[in-house]
Amino acid sequence: MSKIDLLNWLKEGQITIPTVLLTQYKEMKLNEHELVLLLQMISFIEKGNEFPTPAELSSTMTISVSECSELLRKLIQKGFIEINDGFTSDGIRYEKYSIEPLWEKCIDYFLLQQKREEVHATQQEETDLYTSFEQEFGRPLSPFECETLAMWLDDDHHDAVIIKSALREAVISGKLNFRYIDRILFEWKKNGIKTIEQAKSYGQKFRQHQQKNKPKEPAKNTGSLPFYNWLEN
Repeated sequence: MSKIDLLNWLKEGQITIPTVLLTQYKEMKLNEHELVLLLQMISFIEKGNEFPTPAELSSTMTISVSECSELLRKLIQKGFIEINDGFTSDGIRYEKYSIEPLWEKCIDYFLLQQKREEVHATQQEETDLYTSFEQEFGRPLSPFECETLAMWLDDDHHDAVIIKSALREAVISGKLNFRYIDRILFEWKKNGIKTIEQAKSYGQKFRQHQQKNKPKEPAKNTGSLPFYNWLEN
């Protein structure tokens, strides 16, 4: 292949296709012929032909002109493309295809896909949260405890990671019960604690304050962690 051939190939141009169109076209109620027709239309428009005829479009596909016309009609009815008209500076009326409706649908399905992934991630976090509690308690949670966890998530709007942090604080303090964890979450919410880093910093500062004001006792090498009684705060 010569350099001229390569230059001509580059001049043909390229089209950029959103991944969501290729991965979600079935859910968008498009079949393969409709998808390829849309891709061909994008190519024609990018090359400057904004109103390709059914004959021009079908010449690039394996369908007849009549089949192409029928597909164009369906795509307009389904809201994937539209025909706009206007007038040139000379007052000549013209028509052109617009694929803006297609891009709007792609955006809608992309946002829907993102939402589904977020919901899935949230559900996974909640599942991990219940598992973490059962591992720390060494037993299945009671119906009341499960209801309390659900209340923290749904009614009090605590993130799963914050609830896990409160569970760790309870473990460190040797007070592994739901009343104690609920008090920790209450204190954190009152003090605007919303991230793991804030929770760790707040807990460390409070434990240091507790240790500083605690009456001095003979040193005992127990190897235990500093105790922070959230219930006494």
